[in-house]
Amino acid sequence: MTPTPRFDALSLVASDMAATLAFYRRLGLEIPASADHAPHVEADLPGGLRVLWDTEETVRSYDPGWTRPSGGDATALAFRCAGPAEVDAVYEALVADGHRGHLEPWDAVWGQRYAVVLDPDGRGVQLFADAAS
Repeated sequence: MTPTPRFDALSLVASDMAATLAFYRRLGLEIPASADHAPHVEADLPGGLRVLWDTEETVRSYDPGWTRPSGGDATALAFRCAGPAEVDAVYEALVADGHRGHLEPWDAVWGQRYAVVLDPDGRGVQLFADAAS
């Protein structure tokens, strides 16, 4: 019998672990403050998945040729909000905290309120909610 792998985690590289973790804490992920200076951090997500962060130095320790990707997003995390007003409020709060907004909240043609803010490493983080009926 051939083993079947099970999707378990999404792994991200952080150039500034403390700033990255602070950003994701603002989005509701439970990450202890003691993790801010760790080379590797994990957070449990609802449904049993995990998100993992490694510093650039950690990645280079096992992959010396690794370089920071450039260009457009290859990966984005998406956070469901309770409603359209929460999309707007979370976007505004993150931008007020100094994070870069990428796409201001709008009513998407697919029936959701949608916005994109950039995390400290420039990854697009999607905020969305079903449109009010």
